[in-house]
Amino acid sequence: MREVLTFYIDGKWVDPAEPRVIDVINPATEEPMGRISLGSAADVDRAVAAARRAFDSFSQTSPAERRALLEKVLEVYQKRYSDIAGAISEEMGAPKWLAEKAQAAIGAGHISAMIEIMKTFKFEEDMGSTRIRKEPVGVVGMITPWNWPVNQIMCKVIPALAAGCTMVLKPSEIAPFNGALVAEVLHEAGVPRGVFNLVNGDGPGVGSALSAHPGIDMVSFTGSTRAGILVAKSAADTVKRVAQELGGKSPNIILPDANLQKAVSGGVMGVMMNSGQSCNAPTRMLVRRDQHDEAVAIARAAAEKVAVGDPQAEGTFMGPVVSEAQYNKIQGLIEKGMAEGATLVTGGPGRPEGLNRGYYVRPTVFANVSNDMTIAREEIFGPVLSILPYKDVEEAIAIANDTEYGLSSYVSGTDMAQVRSVAARIRAGDVRINNAGMDLMAPFGGYKKSGNGREWGPHGLLEFLETKAVIGYAA
Repeated sequence: MREVLTFYIDGKWVDPAEPRVIDVINPATEEPMGRISLGSAADVDRAVAAARRAFDSFSQTSPAERRALLEKVLEVYQKRYSDIAGAISEEMGAPKWLAEKAQAAIGAGHISAMIEIMKTFKFEEDMGSTRIRKEPVGVVGMITPWNWPVNQIMCKVIPALAAGCTMVLKPSEIAPFNGALVAEVLHEAGVPRGVFNLVNGDGPGVGSALSAHPGIDMVSFTGSTRAGILVAKSAADTVKRVAQELGGKSPNIILPDANLQKAVSGGVMGVMMNSGQSCNAPTRMLVRRDQHDEAVAIARAAAEKVAVGDPQAEGTFMGPVVSEAQYNKIQGLIEKGMAEGATLVTGGPGRPEGLNRGYYVRPTVFANVSNDMTIAREEIFGPVLSILPYKDVEEAIAIANDTEYGLSSYVSGTDMAQVRSVAARIRAGDVRINNAGMDLMAPFGGYKKSGNGREWGPHGLLEFLETKAVIGYAA
């Protein structure tokens, strides 16, 4: 049984202002696997005060000093790597292999990438007689979700440290223990007291207090579009910077000349990875109408090979979804797809055969989906793929862009001139060509209701910097 009943504030673990303890549920067993304390506005006040005190000195450290600090953070992170992977697997249901090879690995990846960026990044440069300075934005409030928890913590914390900011983090109360381990890593690495602070809690108790706090200069939020709107409204009165990475409903355009077997099976696995709980999952697969039935057969075969089960068991590809609420939402949307006339190819409501407890969802594929159906409009955040037929490439692009989201997108084909032309016309923050792998130096973020601002790589660092012009500097 894990317990984190204190908060990390001003370089030490301290008791909450008011004791309020909740259980953290293991989604594979539906049983408590730990306990945390929920914070309040009073705890946020203490953490913000510590961060404000620390900002005066930490903001004046040199880029070389901060790079050396990140190198130490990476060293300690690697020491605690298995602890972090284990916590992620237990608290949010990621299979052991995924927690080790992807979930924990991407945390280390963000640190390594920022160390490289800091070797050449220009915090000062001259434009004629004017010196342009990039300075830390100030105290940052960070609110992170449960689906890729260390990724979303580290792609905020690491560039903020690199910029010279101080911060208060509220990780998800659903998967909080990896965040506490990050605090331990930063403490052991020698991050100065007050620079990083952690307060566990829920959105109403801690998230709202952070976003509205007059001592916070910027809020960096990852989560649902609904919650992001509330954060932005709460932050508006203090005119603080708000950076948001929100929901997605990513199109996956498979062009007629693509390798259909490879493109479709790869798209299916992209949806089933992490139990479908990825904001950039390619959940709308677009195939030309005369290839629809062949694509459906490939998708069915791929989905039915997905091994669902205990996250700790060898051979498991897909674990449970994170919570009962998430499970019930997904079940409702699967039933909605059936009711609205989509063709259920495989999967469907209920748990997979042989799994009687745990929040396990059947890998589900729908065919003959039209873009006005609920399953094509709403972010399901579960292992549910919709296959949509299109008449020609122009219609495929129109369908791809006919969404309130614009986080990620995918295009597959062999005529690279056509692939690049299609990619240029998709309204989304990134386009992956032929299922290209992840690039930690590339900016990540969305158009439309998928948010604003960018994370990852040098663009992620820029989010935590203000631009100052010193005019007459070289006169």
